[in-house]
Amino acid sequence: MAKISERMRSMICSRRDLLIAAGLVAFPQLAIGELTKTAWQSEGPFYPDRMPKDRDNDLVLNGASTRRAGGQTLSLAGLLTDQQSQPLSGLAVEIWQTDMNGIYLHRRSYNHSMRDRHFQGYGRTITDNMGRFQFRTILPVPYPGRTPHIHMKILDASRGMLTTQLYLKEHPSNERDFLFKALNDLEREMNSLKLTRNSGGVHSKFSSSVRIVV
Repeated sequence: MAKISERMRSMICSRRDLLIAAGLVAFPQLAIGELTKTAWQSEGPFYPDRMPKDRDNDLVLNGASTRRAGGQTLSLAGLLTDQQSQPLSGLAVEIWQTDMNGIYLHRRSYNHSMRDRHFQGYGRTITDNMGRFQFRTILPVPYPGRTPHIHMKILDASRGMLTTQLYLKEHPSNERDFLFKALNDLEREMNSLKLTRNSGGVHSKFSSSVRIVV
């Protein structure tokens, strides 16, 4: 399967835009009033030490490869706002995570030589004029000492930088994870991805959404 065509990508984005506008893509904490900031969490030791040539927001197809990465595909829709619910446009959003085998895009990662070369491992995008962003990736998997998670970083020179981690809602290993346990109840809710299974979807098997507040 080739990279998503521009026509298909525009159709996917247009449909997502309509869903968001209609309120059918639910972003956490949409209450009126000042919002709680997304919790800062450690970058960890495995931020990519060598960036991939392909750094787009589709981590499932790496470069010119026509073979999908292993794992279960996930469409992640995001909304970036300040504490007054104002959308933040033009900010860079990065994510990175392990492949389906629990291996990062980092030479010191466990069993690095066995990493899935078809998985990009890192992606970057820019928020649109409504503060929205999206990625296609895979469901994160556990590895020794950690529950499944996706690292995320927000970059903007005028506001500094937010680094955080996203978890799978109600995953059984969350309560044993030292970083997840460090979050309070509201922070856990904000940083947890509730998965929806897409029946018959060709784009991704699962979808989820997250609201990031800085």
